[in-house]
Amino acid sequence: MRKLINDFLSEHPEIDVIGTARNGEDAIKKWRELRPDVITLDVEMPKLNGLEVLKMIMQEQPLPVVMLSSTTKEGADTTLQAIQAGAVDFVAKPSGSISIDLHKIKTELIQKVLSASKANLSKINFPEDSKFFGKKQNSSIDSELNAAGPVITRGFTRESKKIVCIGTSTGGPRALQQVLTSLPKDFDVPVLVVQHMPPGFTKSLANRLDSLSQIRVKEAEEGELLQKGTAYIAPGGFHMEVKHLGLTLAVSLTLSPPRNGHRPSVDVMFESISRVKNYSKIAVIMTGMGSDGSKGLVEMKKSGTVKAIAESQDTSIVFGMPKAAIATNMVDVVANVENIAQSIMNNI
Repeated sequence: MRKLINDFLSEHPEIDVIGTARNGEDAIKKWRELRPDVITLDVEMPKLNGLEVLKMIMQEQPLPVVMLSSTTKEGADTTLQAIQAGAVDFVAKPSGSISIDLHKIKTELIQKVLSASKANLSKINFPEDSKFFGKKQNSSIDSELNAAGPVITRGFTRESKKIVCIGTSTGGPRALQQVLTSLPKDFDVPVLVVQHMPPGFTKSLANRLDSLSQIRVKEAEEGELLQKGTAYIAPGGFHMEVKHLGLTLAVSLTLSPPRNGHRPSVDVMFESISRVKNYSKIAVIMTGMGSDGSKGLVEMKKSGTVKAIAESQDTSIVFGMPKAAIATNMVDVVANVENIAQSIMNNI
């Protein structure tokens, strides 16, 4: 597997592989000697596992790390711990711990290593006692969020029915945690979330966010009715849309082709919500590479009342998706991630 990964990455003209390591201890030794720009780490390694190595790197001298993980529940949980500990992104191995069919993820691995090399690591906070490692938040909104200031959009009223939709990719789990844990328990609007992740990982993400948040967070299921105060995360491998069911809205999961390489796709979700009538909508695009969400945002803005919020470059781990959204001239508010929850609340 090391040979295959080495060969894949070396083929790309912008990547120079300067070393490989046979176990966690060797990885620490090579990292200190070679000082690379990016490291790929397998979650499962002898002597020191990937999570242990990652934590040592982040404590000593943080740099971009892309994890490779099996899609077991244990692998998914450990991968999310790695993202919380500072990993920029991860790639799911196609067939378990020993995957000799790694060619299936060759393109994804190259893209994520290149993206990681441009990641804004200075915006990742690592204190063990922060909310990223903490328990349920007990304040409705963190006081510093008030810096977002009042936002008023014509068409938004206290009485109108509302829906919040959030799209994110690289760096998204940390950004989602910042936003969802800052929403109060009496938040009376449904939230739909697309986080680019493969099958097997979104359930672990939803469970983790649910344990930290005052609102309910769950992996979306086909046909379920949207409930106020619940965030629904699109399952990896499925597009998530919404459909009218009587007087309410329901989740619709589809296996239509990936959009721009993604399923779930933010564009697909946004376009679906653009067709929902008699709702005011809040669309949020946060950190991530690429431009997913910008076309869907344009469609949303064509119909109905929409407030669009994009994460600022200052706090985005990767500024691709917010930058593309801002370039449409359809974004109403550009906010640091710690202010996004307040921007949402200002329109509820």
